[in-house]
Amino acid sequence: MREAAGLRVAGVVDHIAVESEDLRRDVAEYERLGFEVETLYEDWAMLRDARGFGVALLPPGSKHPPHLALRVESREALDEAARRENRPVKEHRDRSVSFYTRGIGGRALEVIYYPPEYKKQ
Repeated sequence: MREAAGLRVAGVVDHIAVESEDLRRDVAEYERLGFEVETLYEDWAMLRDARGFGVALLPPGSKHPPHLALRVESREALDEAARRENRPVKEHRDRSVSFYTRGIGGRALEVIYYPPEYKKQ
């Protein structure tokens, strides 16, 4: 939500997304550190620690940029933030819904919402 002082989102840090040279190796290393796999695709993985903090792993050629993600608690909050940022909202294959915008220093920032149907197949 862009105001005079910049983006304002009432959310919490959900995850960071980092580049991974070897997805399977890095998943195993995060598991060794106590993270659990939440989602694993050929081109992306999400792992979470015991408190719910996530690390998304992005292999070479990933369509996702390295980023910090803030989680909002309602679809309305997500839509309002996207409207203020003039950004499109997209539903992802795991059913999360988000948009990307510019964060601190011009780095990518994702604002994400997990609806009740998240990850239901």
